[in-house]
Amino acid sequence: MSANAVIYGLGGLELTADEKAFFRDADPWGFIVFARNIEGPKQLSKLTLSLRDCMGRDVPILVDQEGGRVRRLRPPSWREMLPAQVYGDLYLREEEAAIEAVWLNHRLMAEEMRAVGIDVDCVPCLDLRLPGADAIIGDRSFGETPEPIIQLGRAAMDGVQAGGVAPIIKHIPGHGRADADSHLELPVVREEHGLLLETDFAPFKALNDAVMAMTAHIVYRDIDPDHPATTSQAMVQDIIRGEIGFGGLLMTDDLSMKALSGTFRERGEASIQAGCDLLLHCNGEMSEMIAVAEAAPKLAGKALERAAAAEAVRENIESFDAQAAESRLNTLLDLAKA
Repeated sequence: MSANAVIYGLGGLELTADEKAFFRDADPWGFIVFARNIEGPKQLSKLTLSLRDCMGRDVPILVDQEGGRVRRLRPPSWREMLPAQVYGDLYLREEEAAIEAVWLNHRLMAEEMRAVGIDVDCVPCLDLRLPGADAIIGDRSFGETPEPIIQLGRAAMDGVQAGGVAPIIKHIPGHGRADADSHLELPVVREEHGLLLETDFAPFKALNDAVMAMTAHIVYRDIDPDHPATTSQAMVQDIIRGEIGFGGLLMTDDLSMKALSGTFRERGEASIQAGCDLLLHCNGEMSEMIAVAEAAPKLAGKALERAAAAEAVRENIESFDAQAAESRLNTLLDLAKA
């Protein structure tokens, strides 16, 4: 039985009666948790179990766990996780050490997530880190050029997948040149299409076999001056599916971000019409979720096939010695500090 093409956040540390009733009716494909939903491992495990009990199936549960500024599982209950730039800087000195360190870090992340019922991670961030751009990406990026991002992004993808966690490449087709924070306003990228293909789009093209991707709420003026990528047929069909060749499950970035305009139903409908497979709504506001639900169709056809492929990642977990992996990772990270 297919679910509806939407992922929701929720309000607090446990499901409310109103949320349970809404989620059963709205039948989302999955959920996403944030810091407001996390007190510790025992509580989070109980919450993820209650979400699956509520839906009566093994729904995917997502988290943004990159490291650095963007991490929801934090010390003291979980490991300290460094930002991507640390690994990118190591790559410039010791390529193989950096690739191994990224794989180990993400494999350990998968182990920690699966232990509390989370099986989808919004990593890796494949955006470039570019001078003069808004700081929203910054040290979340593996580098200033495509090559380290491609190599380390692949290691991140492989690491979480080896632990039965589905990765989401983001923010397709590239957030690195954004002149604003899309949480707050609509960014515009003014560079020519040809340059973007050689730079910003290149990591996504190289990793176009990823099972999932998240769109960028950004206008690429040389391609579609009127719509951000999330709601642009030209960007989704011609660039993301065509030029980049991404064939996996395509989800929007958060529909509640201020980069988008219109009602929440309009935002959702425009995203689906552009070619996105899934809608994402994060803040847990009930009135907004109800409006998004009106725009979310049943997963069907190619979108349903892509969703099934993403879910299947959870079934293949490779054997792993976490203690040995953490020791080796710490040794490699000492190189980064030297």
